[in-house]
Order: sequence, then structure tokens, then C-alpha cells
Amino acid sequence: MKIHFIGIGGIGLSALAKFLANDGHTISGSDIRQSEITNDLATNFHAKITIPHHKDAVHGADIVIYSAAIRKNNPEYVEAEALGIELFSRKEALKFILKDKEVYAIGGAHGKSTTSAMLASLLPESNALVGAISKEFGSNVRQYNNNKVVFEADESDESFLNSNPYLAIVTNVEPEHMEYYEYDEERFYNAYRNFLSLAKIKVINAEDEFLGGLDIDAVRLYPSKDITNISYVLVDDKPYTRFTLKDLGVFEVFGIGEHIALDAALAILATLELGEDAENVRNRLKAYKGIKKRFDIVQNQPNCVVIDDYGHHPTEIAATIKALKIYKELRGLATLSVIWQPHKYSRTMDNLEGFVKCFEGVDRLVVLPIWSAGELPVEIDLKGALMQYDPLMADSVTKQDNIVKIIKDGHVISEYNDGIIVAFGAGDITYQIRGENQ
Repeated sequence: MKIHFIGIGGIGLSALAKFLANDGHTISGSDIRQSEITNDLATNFHAKITIPHHKDAVHGADIVIYSAAIRKNNPEYVEAEALGIELFSRKEALKFILKDKEVYAIGGAHGKSTTSAMLASLLPESNALVGAISKEFGSNVRQYNNNKVVFEADESDESFLNSNPYLAIVTNVEPEHMEYYEYDEERFYNAYRNFLSLAKIKVINAEDEFLGGLDIDAVRLYPSKDITNISYVLVDDKPYTRFTLKDLGVFEVFGIGEHIALDAALAILATLELGEDAENVRNRLKAYKGIKKRFDIVQNQPNCVVIDDYGHHPTEIAATIKALKIYKELRGLATLSVIWQPHKYSRTMDNLEGFVKCFEGVDRLVVLPIWSAGELPVEIDLKGALMQYDPLMADSVTKQDNIVKIIKDGHVISEYNDGIIVAFGAGDITYQIRGENQ
């Protein structure tokens, strides 16, 4: 079929587009701006890309799939309706894309991209649809000629209920995306109950308060008891975590922190449930090289390390800062500087108390304007809320000649070129900290 994607530049929709292109379909798509993802689709998947959206882009399409960010007044959506072309949200499209697959679905509030990429490393001949770029295979998609699919399952719009899971891993559960759930916590938790009920094999973090209380037949990981002897080592100045899992011996995985050991342990236990040998799993885990934008070292010098991290929720940021402090000690560096681009007004307001706490122990804090992600602006006094850190309020940052430059009103107001400098956020901060144009 000829399949057109509205919002093809998103990490989730682009994965589906690549997956369907590899299945033999002709794909096209549009987005509001050109990006690394749209360039990849045009170059490597022969997709016709339209920038920005234009109604003519849907002409000739058999079906149209659109991202959750697309509104029904989008010119391509309107034109597809007028032409009688069948329209599917990404959530609805999952039903027919995954219906005949053996899906290994990974859900959770935090760590699902990392766990998905780890599981893909442990199942090296499976298809993979991950919500991030795996550094092992250089994409968010991997294709094999079989029906096995590692799939990062999204709870933000309940689309994980359409993922047809044969195996389900849940890393943790924490109320998020509550605007979708109309701030109804029971509805939110029921979505996870329903997701797990769909799977034949269930692997859960049993020390999560919600997951631990479920009366279900599942493989239960108790991190405080099952994961022991955690230690951290540097290999070519890159961080690795070593740990013992139950009676299975020692494993080593790229990344640093207890949360990395937890994610790896869940992936390991899931792989063993699928019948894989523990020794093979131990060796395959070494193929995992991390994912782009998660503790992503973009500059590595003896006296200055710059890291790009997708963390945009206080739980994620706190866990990464804990890991960064360990890494700082291992590297013998003196300072930890954080640049934070808040993501969405709703998330910032709902979690403001958590954001105030999660930056404890940082030496310098730079706060950028909130990345709206399409939301209407709301006045939030971040400088006042974070006053204990004496934050530097800025408009943007960039990196030139291995120096991170902080910009306000068009002028450089500060420069950082020492210690660890980490940028947090799910907006365009990833391009800023790399010194790239979006």
C-alpha cells in the first residue's frame, strides 16, 4: 500500500513508517520542520517528505496514519477526509501493524526505551521498534524476516493496549500524562492492569508499589534482594555497571546507576523466560551500547564531559543526577552543571515540587524557557521556585569549540568548559547542546 504519515518526524511515528517500509509498503510523510529523522526517511527509506504540512501530500495515499500531536484541522487530515482516504491514529494503526506478530512489549513510566534497547540486544534476531535511537543498530527500528518484535509500548494515550503483547515488561508505574486520563488515577492504573492482562508472560518490578500489589502470575524482580554487588567501572572513559542477578552470576552493561541494573535485570529475566541460555544472555548484553539522548556523551575530554539526556520528569532527572555524581567521582572531575529545558507546561506544573527537589547537589543550574510541545503558555515562576539553586535563567545554549555557551537576549552571558555538563529535556535542547541546527 501507499501509506502517508502526518507527523512523520516524531520518534514513534517514524518507527512505524520504517517498519512498514521494510515490509514492502511505499511510505510518505510530512512534518512542520526538517530533521535528522526526516532526512533519514528520505535517504534510506525512499520516503517523499513534505515540509511543512500541505494538503496535496495525501494525494495518492491508500491510508493515512497521524501522530497524537496532529489536530483534526490539519490541512492533510482535512484533505484525506474529503477524499475518503481511511485515517488512523498511531494508536489505532498498531492494531493491524502488530496483530500477527509475537510482540515483546515494554511499558512503564521510566526506563522503557533503555529496557527495550537492552532487550533488542538480548534477542539479536528480533524486529525492534524502540522510542529512541539504539546505538547498537543506529536506528529506532531493526528488521528481520520473522514475526518477533521488541516493542516500546506507550501508556501516554493507552496505545499500549493495542500492542498485542505476548510478553510484557513493566519497569515501574507513576501517574503521568494525566491530562489524557482526565486526572482519573483509577482509569490510569486500570490501563496498566489491562496491558498486563493481555500478555502470556509478564515480568514486573515487584518493588514498585502498584506492580507489587497486583494479584497476577508474573516473574517478579525484587531489586533490593535480587540485584547485589553493584559496582561501576570505566571502559575507555565510558561508564559501565556490574551487578549480580539472583543466582545467575555477574552481568555487565553500558550505563551507570542502580536504575540501569534494574532495567537490565528485567530484560535478562524476560529473555530467560523466552528460553534463552543465561551464558548467551550475559555475552549479548555486552552488545548494548546505550541509546541516543540517554546519558549520551556528546563530548568526552579529560577535563570536560558534555552529556545529552532526555530526562524530562523529576524521577528520571533525580536518577540520572545520582548516576552523574558517581561518574564525576570516577572521572575525577570537580563540578556538575545542569541545563534544564522544562517539557510541557502541564508536566512542569503537575510536578513542580519534584523538579525543585531533583536538582539537589548540582553545582550550577541553568533554566531555559519551557518547551511547549503544542500547549498554550501558562505563567510559572521557575526562578522563584528554584531560588535555592540561584538558577541562571537563559534563552538558549549552544556548543562551539568544546565550550558550552549560555545565551540570553542574544548575548553570551556565561561559558562552561569544565567538569560534567548535562542537558536535560525532551525538546530541542538535544540540538542546542550538540551545537547543531534543528
